[in-house]
Amino acid sequence: MMKERTKLLWILGIFAVAYYVPWSHPVIRQSGLEAFLMLQEYAREHVLTCLIPAFFIAGAIAVFISQASVLKYFGAQANKILSYSVASVSGTILAVCSCTVLPLFAGIYARGAGIGPATAFLYSGPAINVLAISLTAKILGWQLGLARAVGAVSFAVITGLLMALIFRKDDAARATGQIYVPEAGAKERTLLQDGLYIFTMVLILVFAAFARPAAGSAGLWPAIFAAKWYITVALLVILGFMLKAWFTRDECKDWVDSTWGFMKQIFPLLGAGVLVAGFMLGRPGHPALIPEQWVSALLGGNSLWANLIAAVAGALMYFATLTEVPILQGLIGSGMGQGPALALLLAGPALSLPNMLVIGSVMGVKKTATFCGIIVVLSTIAGMIYGSFFG
Repeated sequence: MMKERTKLLWILGIFAVAYYVPWSHPVIRQSGLEAFLMLQEYAREHVLTCLIPAFFIAGAIAVFISQASVLKYFGAQANKILSYSVASVSGTILAVCSCTVLPLFAGIYARGAGIGPATAFLYSGPAINVLAISLTAKILGWQLGLARAVGAVSFAVITGLLMALIFRKDDAARATGQIYVPEAGAKERTLLQDGLYIFTMVLILVFAAFARPAAGSAGLWPAIFAAKWYITVALLVILGFMLKAWFTRDECKDWVDSTWGFMKQIFPLLGAGVLVAGFMLGRPGHPALIPEQWVSALLGGNSLWANLIAAVAGALMYFATLTEVPILQGLIGSGMGQGPALALLLAGPALSLPNMLVIGSVMGVKKTATFCGIIVVLSTIAGMIYGSFFG
């Protein structure tokens, strides 16, 4: 019944847009054109060389990395350094949004994981992944991509440590017993083989998406760019040999099915996000629905107010995986400062209003409010520091 109601609401919403939006107005027509031009730009420049390889990596992680072997590192008996290290970098191999990560977090927390590692994982999961790293660096610049990567990993650790410190008494009270998570059954492949397989796909992503160096550049980067397709093809051949030698037909089928699952989940949302961003904000230098002076007035520069607004707005908005990138592309083109852009990148993907409601039901309102407050404050500070150097 709920699915049918959702379908009806979508039909009514599309009808209302078609009926009431004044498409004949010059601004609306220009905004609609910008939406599809931005979608075309993404399809031509980012899908085949960036998204597709990353989807296959995400599918491989989901199929060939044992969930049990990951969960055990978050338990109360785990080494703290190891536990926070695993939690803080887990997002680099996940392709989840702030809502998709919730069942994983709830399972980890219910199994006895401490509040620190659990919230470090909760933040890191949607805050940064292979898709987000590559797209942010490729589209918004390597400086912002690197700052996002470093900030997300650092924030995961800092947030987890602060949560563990603030709620140490509650954490001790609920740790009445330790849960042992058994290892997965023995596999024919070694850990080294699995690692080489995934690392080869990461290299394919890196070289296939390698951007053209700036005009006049000399040295290593132009040489790599000139040879990128030769290197990519060689890596694909190596990957083919790995699949034939190390994997069964059923495993390859599971890998493809998992990859297709990620694509079905993310592609429609990403396409919708690109269209909305193009319609509302346009491409850099091309005006659309929202006047550039509005964005410049609220989010321009590097003031405390601009960074705080960006962090709070990002925390309340829902970003499907990767949709924050086209939205930020439009905002930056409309006058958003570099500092507020990083503040939104660090707060937005990890939090959303639906996400907050679910977290509250898992660990309580007090812990949820503290968790969200820490992220907003850290994002604001990081934005101001980054903006002071690159603003």
